[in-house]
Amino acid sequence: MGERNDRAVGKATGNTPAETSKPGDIDRFLGAAKRLAPLAAGTAGRLVFALDATMSRQPTWDLACTLQGRMFEVAAESGGLAVQLVYFRGIGECRASGWVGEPERLKGLMGRIACEGGQTQIARVLQHVRDEARSVPIRAFVLVGDAMEEDADALAALAGELGLRGIRGFAFQEGHDPAASTAFAMIARLTGGAHARFDVGAPASLLELLRGAAAYAAGGREAMLRLAAASPAVKGLLASMEGPRR
Repeated sequence: MGERNDRAVGKATGNTPAETSKPGDIDRFLGAAKRLAPLAAGTAGRLVFALDATMSRQPTWDLACTLQGRMFEVAAESGGLAVQLVYFRGIGECRASGWVGEPERLKGLMGRIACEGGQTQIARVLQHVRDEARSVPIRAFVLVGDAMEEDADALAALAGELGLRGIRGFAFQEGHDPAASTAFAMIARLTGGAHARFDVGAPASLLELLRGAAAYAAGGREAMLRLAAASPAVKGLLASMEGPRR
């Protein structure tokens, strides 16, 4: 990432999660989702910002780079936001930055990364979020991409663990790839988060989704409610998070 303060993300094993979920645990978590406690006053929320940086993603990467500062703006009134950038690309490359509290620094990191061809590594992203949450409190993560080329059962196991830890997943999908739609919706459901589509040709669509996720990371449901009053997209995220779970 230019500054070389990033680190490689370990390979996801998929079928060897750190903790085994008992039957009914995920359902109980989803039923209690509204009761999650807010962060302590004055504490910046933490959001893992994960992007697919394979070759097809360059237009979306450039858009996300342009829009990322708005996440910090919307989170400021709820105590602030610390963001960790995670990306995957090429042949098995998946890396994570340190925690960043300034939009210009995050933009600088993103500006040094070029997309490269390769397959998706969503499992490694989910495993990283789980492992990172052992040392710092993480309220939510964002996953931005357009494809899924992995074992769906492995993703489900990892997403279920994150849900049990109270970490919401916001899966933002460009396009209508069926495998991605199924996987992104599953990740959102098992984490108690939300799945939404956006159009890279309409920047405002992704902007509002990122603002909604940032508001949640910084201030929880109440912060999202305040933002939803003026944003139909954020209102849709809330409805997805609080709708019936199956």
